[in-house]
Amino acid sequence: MSVEPRINDRIRVPEVRLVGPNGEQVGIVAIGDALRLAQEADLDLVEVAATARPPVCKLMDYGKYKYETAQKAREARRNQVHTVIKEMKLRPKIDPHDYETKKGHVVRFLKAGDKVKITIMFRGREQSRPELGFRLLKRLAEDVQELGYVEFEPKQDGRNMIMVMAPHRKAQQQHSRGTPEAAAAE
Repeated sequence: MSVEPRINDRIRVPEVRLVGPNGEQVGIVAIGDALRLAQEADLDLVEVAATARPPVCKLMDYGKYKYETAQKAREARRNQVHTVIKEMKLRPKIDPHDYETKKGHVVRFLKAGDKVKITIMFRGREQSRPELGFRLLKRLAEDVQELGYVEFEPKQDGRNMIMVMAPHRKAQQQHSRGTPEAAAAE
């Protein structure tokens, strides 16, 4: 099945609902008359709604239409927000200073608009005390709650416990626009 609409001679129906070049309704016309009107106006007859009965066709410059559609698609891709997941690994028996350092990294990632996957690695006998890891993740989530929220609750996954935090919408929107100076310059 072709994605592109049928144009001119490829439209094989006895009659079509015709829309003029400026969007005005012409009405239901025979396909021969519609093609003749398109030729006289030096435009293409483009099928815009193939499933309608009769199909809806519009008089337009098809080359210009394809170009504008491609430009819109390119602009949409450029404005798309790319979500990046950063990972931070911790141990259940973490030193307070190390915890502050790791928390600083999580804060930096969230401020940049990135999601953060926090992994707590259990070794040996630590595996019998998953509540230590759970408490550590809850504490971290509370410490950075003004920047982000818990997207996936802490979950035990083999030797690891995983939690994902995402930035609040405001932080993501600011990050997608770039720096405040660049946004002011636009």
